[in-house]
Amino acid sequence: MTQTTTDIPDQAALARLGKQVRNRLDIDPKAYKVPTDLAEIYAIGDFLTLSECQRLRDMIDAVAQPSQLHEGAYVEGFRTSYSGNFKDEDPFVRGISRRVDDLLGLPGELGERMQGQRYLVGQQFKPHHDFFYPSEDYWKAERKRGGQRSWTAMMFLNEVESGGATNFTNVGIDIEPKPGVLLVWNNHSPDGSPNQDTLHAGTPVSEGEKYVITRWYRVRKWG
Repeated sequence: MTQTTTDIPDQAALARLGKQVRNRLDIDPKAYKVPTDLAEIYAIGDFLTLSECQRLRDMIDAVAQPSQLHEGAYVEGFRTSYSGNFKDEDPFVRGISRRVDDLLGLPGELGERMQGQRYLVGQQFKPHHDFFYPSEDYWKAERKRGGQRSWTAMMFLNEVESGGATNFTNVGIDIEPKPGVLLVWNNHSPDGSPNQDTLHAGTPVSEGEKYVITRWYRVRKWG
């Protein structure tokens, strides 16, 4: 069912944050805007060094557990990777988080805890949106924990021998994992409404393994 402008939670804040980050990235010479009118997607190369990527991969291995989803949100087998959250008090983690915050020009308090994900052969995350569905039971809790998600920041940590692309299904593009690259996208349209064309998937890894870090941003203080 399509939402109207009067029943979209946090719409004004989402429009404001979308514009704020868009304006910042559009003048950043390091930010490459993916050529599509369907979604606002940017890539920043060499955001992480190779040694930082290796350190983060080791940290993911230390915390990785079977990935979880909001209960009732997806069918079994929808997300088959391993994931784990990092500790905010870790100085290295805090430094990486602040670099992402600074790039986007967003207060760190809006950012969720950085999460690492590891995909082995055959593992995937089927097409999904990062924004929350207010019609689902989990929304009551998420609204109190910072409200809707605005921007997503994803860092690739390694080359994948085969498979493992981030596929924007409606846009029709595959982003191949490249170590050190930061990929960011606005989960909403300029007017603050959910952008259905941000539908994306972590495609199955065919050979090797895939490591990524994700940080999601809310419209209010997270947690």
